[in-house]
Amino acid sequence: MIDVRHLCFRYAKKGSDILQDVSFSLPSGKIGILLGPNGAGKSTLIRCILGFVKAQEGEILLNGKSLAELKARERALQIAYVPQKVSFAPLTVYDAVMLGRIPYFGISPKAKDHEAVVDALEEFGLTPLAPRNVLELSGGEQQIVAIARAYVQGASILVFDEPTSNLDIANQRLVLDQIKKLAEKGLTILLSMHDINEALELGDCFFFIKENHIYAEGDLLACTKETIEATFGVRGEIHYINGKPLFIIGGNKNE
Repeated sequence: MIDVRHLCFRYAKKGSDILQDVSFSLPSGKIGILLGPNGAGKSTLIRCILGFVKAQEGEILLNGKSLAELKARERALQIAYVPQKVSFAPLTVYDAVMLGRIPYFGISPKAKDHEAVVDALEEFGLTPLAPRNVLELSGGEQQIVAIARAYVQGASILVFDEPTSNLDIANQRLVLDQIKKLAEKGLTILLSMHDINEALELGDCFFFIKENHIYAEGDLLACTKETIEATFGVRGEIHYINGKPLFIIGGNKNE
């Protein structure tokens, strides 16, 4: 579970707030999606949750434990991260995934670490690619390797920053399917996304960020035409295809 309470963040001591009194809770085992325009504060909020930066006010709890009280290793056992732009050293796929086990071993991996990597490679369909140089893979394949690396970390919370933004349609589907698999395993997943229709398909809980605060939140019923229009500044309509909502953009809100 992620519990954010009255979070305020600014980069300069006397600067304007990037995040302003942000509060929300994401229950265990659910997929939560941060939605909002560029500059709304989504990436900064993720950086705060990961402990990369420290908020000036407020508190973040991970599975009931205050982030401020967790040491780096303890935090790594609670929460794993897949960034928007994945980068790798020139390693084999096997070794790239093994990096996710670093919090568990000292100088060299143990038998249980190798078992975890082998299981993850099988789980994510990467076994045939295990001896390949990860830098030779496609962008979608590299993203799956990054997900597998996060998965073997053993954390109960996974955070993604716009995981499909740099991928073509086929690889977007591949990555979304893998995220769904993780959710089916009971992991708590938080993503920032731009594509509202991918979000509507994937999410359980939605957090709309506008002007650096939570503008609206809730389940699928909270994703109304009015909320989407107000958050993103576009006109549109929600249509249902095979029982699933689809937001069709109709132009700028001021037109």
